[in-house]
Amino acid sequence: MSELRHECGIAAVYHLPGGERSPLCPEQGPEHVARLIPRMLLDIQNRGQLSAGITSYAPGRQQLLDTHRDLGTVTEVFRLSHRGKAEALMQRYTGMAAIGHVRYATCGAEDRSYAQPFERHHLLKTKWFSFAFNGQLANYPDLRQELLAEGDHHLARETDTEIIMHEISRELSADGRLEPFEVWQRVARRFDGAYSLALLNAMGEMLVVRDPLGIKPLCYAKEGPMFAAASESVALLNLGFAPESIKSLLPGQAITIGKRGFEIRPFASYARRAHCFFEWIYFANVASTLDDRSVYLARKQLGEELARQERALGLVPFDDDTIVVPVPDTSKAAADAMAYALRIPAMEGLIRNRYSGRTFIEGTTSRRRAAETKYTPLREVLEGKRVILVEDSIVRSTTMKVLLSRIRELGQAREIHVRVACPPIVAPCFYGIDMSTIGELFAPKFMDDGELTAEVQDRMAETLGADSLRYLPVEAIARAVGFDHDQLCQACITGEYPTAAGQELYQVALNNVQNNIERRAYETLER
Repeated sequence: MSELRHECGIAAVYHLPGGERSPLCPEQGPEHVARLIPRMLLDIQNRGQLSAGITSYAPGRQQLLDTHRDLGTVTEVFRLSHRGKAEALMQRYTGMAAIGHVRYATCGAEDRSYAQPFERHHLLKTKWFSFAFNGQLANYPDLRQELLAEGDHHLARETDTEIIMHEISRELSADGRLEPFEVWQRVARRFDGAYSLALLNAMGEMLVVRDPLGIKPLCYAKEGPMFAAASESVALLNLGFAPESIKSLLPGQAITIGKRGFEIRPFASYARRAHCFFEWIYFANVASTLDDRSVYLARKQLGEELARQERALGLVPFDDDTIVVPVPDTSKAAADAMAYALRIPAMEGLIRNRYSGRTFIEGTTSRRRAAETKYTPLREVLEGKRVILVEDSIVRSTTMKVLLSRIRELGQAREIHVRVACPPIVAPCFYGIDMSTIGELFAPKFMDDGELTAEVQDRMAETLGADSLRYLPVEAIARAVGFDHDQLCQACITGEYPTAAGQELYQVALNNVQNNIERRAYETLER
């Protein structure tokens, strides 16, 4: 679903001093574990393709912390296609500890100054730090106004990441003796939103945290002296950590490496959890396991839910010319499971061009052109067929309209029946997903009273150019993922947000669409 983007992903690695060298350590030795960061970022490249970066710590280096970041994919930023240049980078940024980041912007400009990690230099080693952040603070406008109202602060960027840097710096300025955990305990009380964060300072202390509701995922593993953390488990598995040693950090917990050694302790209490359901539907690598729930198995279950619904509805007659076709790649597990349950062939009628470049360009025209170059219909598979097209979600509908048109015109399909392994997206996300206003969403234009009736879905199908369209109901998501509904953040499909600031922004977004104001809720509050 190329028209939906996540904000970013983080990675961290540390070879603790003392003891034997870990077999997971690079062949160059423990002081070179920073070399593992590009490999880890490649595994979570799905979470952001706009920029990438690394900060490493080396106690014997003049620059105790040193940061490299730039626009581009991991391969581009770390020059991985050029052996000599890649090795030169790794020699410069070698270290016994490092943090890394991949980014796609939901707020802030697409320029190098927004790339992460963010490093703050200082003469005092305790106040010299760098951090990588995944997520979004829903109370960003309030925090920004409070900082600017004090008169002593200047904000150079339109991003909540800079707010976090200022908040950490302010606590360190008040008491430079605080350890990173104590600093985070204090600043976290002022944050409303979703995040995972990895911080490294010039003392060689590392802090890894996950938001109190667990909206954003964060996995970690420790075997002997070797520690690593990442937004997804696949990055740790591919480093060589045993599957049983890879765990999800509990919401509201922090991992610290410092004077007290290696510790895991809570920095905030929480009354509930609110895991982002979209991680399992779309964002996460299908090979990942998050909070003990396999992404692949969740998507397989969604396909089985689609099959049960299809049998119950009986809208499409199954014959020898009926096939199931996934929209590559995130819909494949659901499509395969649906086809298997219905005893219908699953065929790859759409081929994705993996080398078409990044498609994070703003504007409807650009999205349409991106879809035209990214997917090629196979006439040999589609011609004369009744196609059940399985998609993981429909957000703005630009991509779906293009696909349906190309499947009919180039693929010569006889019928196209769209089945969506997700309920309609009816509300913006204020926790780090690129869907900012109600007006840009496809479904709300048809759901005046909030009801998803058969008639509403038929009107949607006609607008898209499909013979029929059906979504999964909201209750199917909790069954597929394996959490109770009150343990998931489903705000974008229900309009019910797990934090106060999120709910407030939703009311602003509703007012904006009712008054034909085409601004994000953040921008409205800032005015």
